Amino acid sequence: MRSRVARVPTNVTLPYNGLALDRGRRGDRDWLAAARARGRVLAFWRDRCLVAGGVPVSLTDPGRETVFLGHGDAAVFAVDLSDLAEEAAAREAGAEAAVDIRSLFTGLDAQEAATLAYARGMLHWARNQRFCGACGAATAAEQAGHVRRCGGCGKLHFPRIEPAVIMLVEAPDRQRCLLARHRGAAAFSTLAGFLEIGESLEDAVRRELAEEAGVRVGEVVYQASQAWPFPSGLMVGFRALAETEAFAVDHDELDEARWFTRAEVRALGDGRPDSIESYLVGTWLGEG
Repeated sequence: MRSRVARVPTNVTLPYNGLALDRGRRGDRDWLAAARARGRVLAFWRDRCLVAGGVPVSLTDPGRETVFLGHGDAAVFAVDLSDLAEEAAAREAGAEAAVDIRSLFTGLDAQEAATLAYARGMLHWARNQRFCGACGAATAAEQAGHVRRCGGCGKLHFPRIEPAVIMLVEAPDRQRCLLARHRGAAAFSTLAGFLEIGESLEDAVRRELAEEAGVRVGEVVYQASQAWPFPSGLMVGFRALAETEAFAVDHDELDEARWFTRAEVRALGDGRPDSIESYLVGTWLGEG
């Protein structure tokens, strides 16, 4: 039977996707130096954005190592003040607080949200790649912060991306979906898991569902993907069709799982509006 699973429309841009900054000119040192002096420099402290009046602060040239994010109307950079105490970082940046950018999401336009998420992910990687995993020597930034070279063995280190699958599972009648409550969590959500070496995305969907919920699926159809730099993810969304209603919860991972009707899902509300989960669930709700 032909699949009736919806595919993502081409005009949909999920949160944190669609960054319009031009990422070129990373190797043009003279241009970068001039651009940083007159551009925008976003300040972060330990993965949190420094804000004043609820708005991300923009520094003048901070005299520190920065990561070049790209340019549009102006060049945009990011600087990490994590070597300072939180109060000192806020003072240096002229900020009032350091906040999780996801808490700012509803007040940001799409481009600002994507820019802040990109900055957070790049700074997290740079802070955690200060030393070489091969020989232990210190690394130094190149290519405007997008490469780090080991000062000992010369190995080049590039930003690491960790792909994960996230899936909405339909019952065989397509009128219910399987949601689970993860260990320690208060709310029900879709199932997800990281890709492992030696498996395709579709393989990962089937393995995660079998391991965590004991559910066997047949049809697995790609829906959309989302940049998720919290700290370095790529979420790849799927719709999967269960072969039977039977499932068996792995209590090491989940507290419980159950089939929900559309009315029951609507009653749960949308607790993660910036996540691809909201899109997957919302698309399914719109079909019935």
